[in-house]
Amino acid sequence: MVTQLAFGSILLALCSLLHIASLVGGEIICAKLCYRRPGLPDGLHLVLLITVAVAALVASHTVQVWLWAFALLALGAVHSVSDGVYFALVTYTTVGYGDVVLEDAFRVFGAMAAVTGMLAFGLSTAFLVAILTRHFPRARFH
Repeated sequence: MVTQLAFGSILLALCSLLHIASLVGGEIICAKLCYRRPGLPDGLHLVLLITVAVAALVASHTVQVWLWAFALLALGAVHSVSDGVYFALVTYTTVGYGDVVLEDAFRVFGAMAAVTGMLAFGLSTAFLVAILTRHFPRARFH
């Protein structure tokens, strides 16, 4: 169990760094869109801001699910890429259908994907709220 926690924590940390980098990158792009394109109509500013913010989040979450899927496959916890992606996705999103179950040797490791997803979705929610509250008034009334 300690080994599973250790490996799971390492992957969680890697995914968290990736997600934070995506959030920072998304914020930089949103700030540039907001401040360097003042001639755009208000509605287009908002569409660009929200599109960039959501695209950064979707890309980050997708990469994290694939990282978990390949880790599960590399460890032999799942036997195909499709099972790895499916298990990682339903676990990461905390849906957890339970139709694909890991053996005891990998259960704690697999559960760490849920912790990663909860943390990433919490950060994503905060990011979207921050983007909208920070840039919406500037984009709308600039």
